[in-house]
Amino acid sequence: MSSNDSLARLAAIIESRKVANGGDPEKSYVARLLHKGPDAFLKKIGEEATEVVMAAKDADHGGDKTKIVYEVADLWFHSMIALAHYGLAPADVVAELERREGTSGIEEKALRKAQAREARE
Repeated sequence: MSSNDSLARLAAIIESRKVANGGDPEKSYVARLLHKGPDAFLKKIGEEATEVVMAAKDADHGGDKTKIVYEVADLWFHSMIALAHYGLAPADVVAELERREGTSGIEEKALRKAQAREARE
C-alpha cells in the first residue's frame, strides 16, 4: 500500500466531512473547521507549522525526534483540509513534487521569478 493511497483515503474522509456532503460541525472537527471557513483552518496550519519548528528545535537539543513526525502529521492533516476547501487533492501536491523532481531548487526558484516577471510585463 502506498502513502498515496493513505493520503487519498484521508482526503476522501475530509471531503465527506464538508457540510455540503453531510458533515456535521457539531460532531466532526473537520466539518467544524470547514464550516468556520478559511480563517479557522489557516490559523491551525500556522500553529502546526510553528509546532513543527519547535519540535525540531527541541530535537536539536536532545528532545524526542518522534515529536517532529507527530507535528508534521498535524501540519499535513490541516493542510489537507485547506486543499479540500479549495477543491484540490493530495495528488495535486504529489504531481507538483514529481514535476520538480530532478530540478535544482535554485533553478526552480529562478524559473518562478522569471515567470513572475513575464506575468507582470
